[in-house]
Amino acid sequence: MTRKTSTNIPALASVGIDIGKEVFHVVGFGTDGKIAFRWKLKRLAFADAFKKLPPCIVGMEACLSAHFVSRTLRALGHIPRIIPAFYVKPFVKGQKNDYNDAEAIAEAALRPNLHVVHEKTQDQLDLQACHRVRSRLVSRRTATINQVRAFLIEQGIAVRSGGAVSLTLDFLRFGAGLAPKLGNAHASSLVQTAPVRTRCDPAGRLAVFPLHLEPA
Repeated sequence: MTRKTSTNIPALASVGIDIGKEVFHVVGFGTDGKIAFRWKLKRLAFADAFKKLPPCIVGMEACLSAHFVSRTLRALGHIPRIIPAFYVKPFVKGQKNDYNDAEAIAEAALRPNLHVVHEKTQDQLDLQACHRVRSRLVSRRTATINQVRAFLIEQGIAVRSGGAVSLTLDFLRFGAGLAPKLGNAHASSLVQTAPVRTRCDPAGRLAVFPLHLEPA
């Protein structure tokens, strides 16, 4: 952890964090409006560093891990604010770099009427992740169905409109006339078109899986 500051930290008005994958750039403003410190912190060290700061407003851009950082800071007694990036941009001064971004975030966090992102709980993030996984599976299934339909129409087989069920029935009906290699390729593709289902496991966690892989 690298810090560019003195050991005496005055009362703080706000702190801005530019969140990175491994390194956080932090700029703090004192109640007099002047920059109190500039820090460069490792991700694993940021919680210990903020334990030593007096409670204050801590701003950060809405990005990956912002909700985790926000919950961690709230547990330490700070007032976190997750700010959309386009609200921070007008406050950036000079050449764009990590410290200037953190300074702009600290200034934006002080605005009383600024729209902030609602902090998500861990359960909300888990549910959001499951929905995104399901959306990806459905999108991939749709793409596979369209591809199989295109291959079959090249063989003169017009498949009815509908989902995986109608495609499978038509394949079973006309697939015997296909070449062995093409038939095997389509059969393996149909496995990927199984309906996607979501349900909760006994522990109450939401699971996403293709229907043919659904646990008993």
